[in-house]
Amino acid sequence: MSIQKSPPPTRTDFVAFEEVHSRWNDNDVYGHINNVVYYAFFDTAVNRYLIEHHVLDIVNDQTIGLVVETQCQYFASIVYPDLIHVGLKVVHLGNSSVKYAVAVFKNDEDVACALGSFVHVYVDRSSNKPTAIPQNVREVLQQLLKVS
Repeated sequence: MSIQKSPPPTRTDFVAFEEVHSRWNDNDVYGHINNVVYYAFFDTAVNRYLIEHHVLDIVNDQTIGLVVETQCQYFASIVYPDLIHVGLKVVHLGNSSVKYAVAVFKNDEDVACALGSFVHVYVDRSSNKPTAIPQNVREVLQQLLKVS
């Protein structure tokens, strides 16, 4: 079985970037940042973006985004102490869900080391039932839509 990889994206494919510092304990026994850490990079970057744009209050919001799906394709290794830039864009904005494309870039490199997807479904905090994305959140997410 042969797996077909598309070429890695570049920085111009993304709308916004969040900086994430790699940590000493992110490296694994093979000398590079472990694959599971990339998912933490994605989660950190998306939520930091929402917090910085004043549409995520992790303590008080009654509507919250829960991660329901993630995926990652790897192109090149990163290691501590590389500085990580996570590129963000929205590839689908539904009534209660949003799908992000996220890419990991190291230091000042233009080509991504990894490309992932990250899906939030918005739910009512008390019932955990899906609900419409709040309008203020939707407006911020629309800024991440990239028309090709």
